[in-house]
Amino acid sequence: MPDALLLALLVAAVAIGWWLGRRERQGNRDPAPPNTLSRDYFVGLNYLLNEQPDRAIETFVSALEVNSETVDTHITLGNLFRTRGEADRAVKIHQNLLARPTLTALQSDQVQLELSRDFLHLGLFDRSERLLQQLIRDTSHDDIRHAAKRLLADLFDREGEWQAAFDVAYPNLIRQHDDVRRAAAHWLCEMADQERHSASPGLARKHLRRALSIDPRCVRANLLLSALAQDTGHYREAIRILMRIPDQDLDMMPIVLEPLHHAYRMLDDESGLVTCLEELLERAHVTSLIILLAETQRRRLGMQVAIDLVSEQLNRAPSLGALDYLLDLYQHQQQERGAPDNRLQLLKQHTHALLAVRPRHRCQRCGFAGQPLHWQCPSCRSWGTTRPITGIEGE
Repeated sequence: MPDALLLALLVAAVAIGWWLGRRERQGNRDPAPPNTLSRDYFVGLNYLLNEQPDRAIETFVSALEVNSETVDTHITLGNLFRTRGEADRAVKIHQNLLARPTLTALQSDQVQLELSRDFLHLGLFDRSERLLQQLIRDTSHDDIRHAAKRLLADLFDREGEWQAAFDVAYPNLIRQHDDVRRAAAHWLCEMADQERHSASPGLARKHLRRALSIDPRCVRANLLLSALAQDTGHYREAIRILMRIPDQDLDMMPIVLEPLHHAYRMLDDESGLVTCLEELLERAHVTSLIILLAETQRRRLGMQVAIDLVSEQLNRAPSLGALDYLLDLYQHQQQERGAPDNRLQLLKQHTHALLAVRPRHRCQRCGFAGQPLHWQCPSCRSWGTTRPITGIEGE
């Protein structure tokens, strides 16, 4: 059983034990037999210690009446069901609580918030949204309203309703939470991308400038601004924008290279590309940058210049990708001389196989890894946390 679930169940068990002990001391008007209650509690605790969480939860629920003193415990048990992937059972507990006329206003708001989480986990977005909108409008508790807004923004994010998510989060959530600030910048980038493809570049630029004002480290905003410049043939402007990205985040340099290469190619300025790449190489030892520079120099100055460049960079820092490219260069050189070496082909097969299975990007929050760059992690759904993998097998 996961440690977090075990801890939560232990907390719930302690709370139940406290309440049962208090009830036994105070003596209610219609008390259940003390021995029965104590037996139920210890039976549930025994199930818990023997890692039988299903039976433990059922025993704890049956041992508790719903009253003002046990609401928090019932909420916790409902949340445990949701955490274990049984949101339908959590809904039953939270709906049962909500039907109780003895709840205080704060308790009612807490239960509604948890019920909206249940609906969200079940994919019942409409029901969750209605509940959250009502809660934001009617609650008198700022912390509940704040939590409901965060959850509603997350719901709109899941649905791809970028403008609605931004409207909910702006300005308070964006100011108070770094993850919401990053997400808001990407919501604006999503809207800008849509406007770009619907031939509304002015509105797209407006969204992107706003994204940068919210999160100056939003690499994606500058990448899209450069794409807009290239769309209209302003290649020098695109290059100028692209060169902001290494200043924002040096680790994201690899995403600059393809559009940078395209802009210089459209300008027919290979010498300018070489100068730019050499300047970038002084700032960071990036495999894809080394390969692009070497390939450009090979076309301009010949095979040996490219081989010497890659060999020098490999002496500075090992890189599987650069080694694989160097083997390509050696093979081409030998073919030109009419003396192919099968040993190089064998090495090339091994390096190619290793590169084919390695991921290129990894989420810094949850560790999800894959080939493409996801602006939003497919696993933990965090925005802007996926980055190129560095090291011998990476960049």
